[in-house]
Order: sequence, then C-alpha cells, then structure tokens
Amino acid sequence: MTVSRLPARCDSKQRGVSLIGLLFWAIVVSAVALVAVKVLPTLNEFFTIQRAVNKLVTEGYSTVPEIRAAFEKQKDIEYSISSISGKDLQITKENERTVIRFAYDKEIELVEPVYLLIKYQGRSQ
Repeated sequence: MTVSRLPARCDSKQRGVSLIGLLFWAIVVSAVALVAVKVLPTLNEFFTIQRAVNKLVTEGYSTVPEIRAAFEKQKDIEYSISSISGKDLQITKENERTVIRFAYDKEIELVEPVYLLIKYQGRSQ
C-alpha cells in the first residue's frame, strides 16, 4: 500500500497579485498616464516661451514695441506658442538690463467634469 505524501507546508498562503489588485494598479497607472499625456504639451509650450523670451533679451531689443513685435514673429515661427501674445509680456528694466516676465493659466480637461488648472509664470534670465 502506497501512501502519497503531502508537501511539508500545505497550509501556507499563496503569494501573487489578485485580480482586484491588478485592476487597482491598472487604474492608477492609467490615471497617471492620462495626466502626463495632457500636461506634457503644456510644459513644452512653457519651455518654448521661456527660450523665446531669453532669446529676445540676448538679441538686444531696446524698446517695448520692438520686443513685443519680435515676440510675435517668434510666436509665428514656434507654432506651439498659443497661450500668450506680445501684449501679455511685462517688460521692465532692472539694473540697466531688460527683464521680460510672463504669466498665464492653462486649463486642461482630464475627464468631462474634471479640469486641471496649471499656473505658469517665468522671466528672462
């Protein structure tokens, strides 16, 4: 007569990811990916505006209308700039140096009733 032997640890719990746990992490990863996909283009626009403003300062424009007109030309070249115009730039002099500041809000629709508001602001270097 043969007796089958049971494993030594037959009462131990199995380890792994349950279906509920897998669904939870899929939802979390999807939500983070959705936010990233919606926010990254606005970050790209902000950095493009920052580069354009820094370029204007280094090119040596001296009057406010010249700076605003040059920004509008740069805006026509950089198609990703759509949130601000030359009129939105705050142009001042600090220590005989031209400083250009800008600020704008970007509202991003995540899912129909839910929006994300990002406030961008920057200045020339």
